Amino acid sequence: MIDALFKPLANGNDDGIMRELLVEFFRTSNGRKPKQIIVFRDGVSESQFSQVLNIEVEQMIKAYQHLGEVDVPKFTVIVAQKNHHTKLFQASGHENVPPGTVVDTKIVHPRNYDFYMCAHAGMIGTSRPAHYHVLLDEIGFSPDDLQSLIHSLSYVYQRSTCAISIVAPVCYAHLAAQQMGQFMKFEDLSETSSGQGSMTCAGPAPVPELPRSSVVSSNAFSIANYYLNTMRDQFCLETYPDPLSRRRKVRGGLEFVPSFLKPVKEDLRNKGVYS
Repeated sequence: MIDALFKPLANGNDDGIMRELLVEFFRTSNGRKPKQIIVFRDGVSESQFSQVLNIEVEQMIKAYQHLGEVDVPKFTVIVAQKNHHTKLFQASGHENVPPGTVVDTKIVHPRNYDFYMCAHAGMIGTSRPAHYHVLLDEIGFSPDDLQSLIHSLSYVYQRSTCAISIVAPVCYAHLAAQQMGQFMKFEDLSETSSGQGSMTCAGPAPVPELPRSSVVSSNAFSIANYYLNTMRDQFCLETYPDPLSRRRKVRGGLEFVPSFLKPVKEDLRNKGVYS
């Protein structure tokens, strides 16, 4: 569950994610306040549906009320699932169903509000539809309007020129989570390597992004170090696969430079950007 939607601090402020989104919406929409909020959720199982409503939606409401607002917007919460074993075929044969197919009877839950949608066209293999569960609908969508909205959101993913298998907000959330995971992974590796004092991993060491600056000359020394360090580490990994022998060669820092890098180092030294 997401526990950072509403984070009250000791000084009375809110450091949660929802407050930042609400303030950004207010700033970019000419001072308008949201009256309806549609939430697409992914990565939860059916046993966690009640937690989404009781914890996450409750945090969103508290974050909105913390801004001094009384009229809480209406929420529609939809869970999108792809990890299931339901597949759809045409009645005339074993071909994939056409894109935009919706199944909301027979094979769905007898009491809950859910449906299957295959918004994309299967190019290879069997298409797997997305399973949507409507946990809360305070806005009051009709089934046709809600299914039409979800189908339209499958066409607005900017990395694809056609419909995708799931709504675009879920895909964008996956990209954001993946990028954040890379930053957290790099921080963990940096702390581990600094604590050990040497490079012991078998793969190439991750390199942080270069500092962005309009003045290239001020970063020339950093660029030279980055270039030489990267090529030197790759050379050591290929030449000395054993971690112990590689540490003996690398521990001298930039003193160890392969022969094919010496012309590069000399050229940088002549230009005054490397000593």
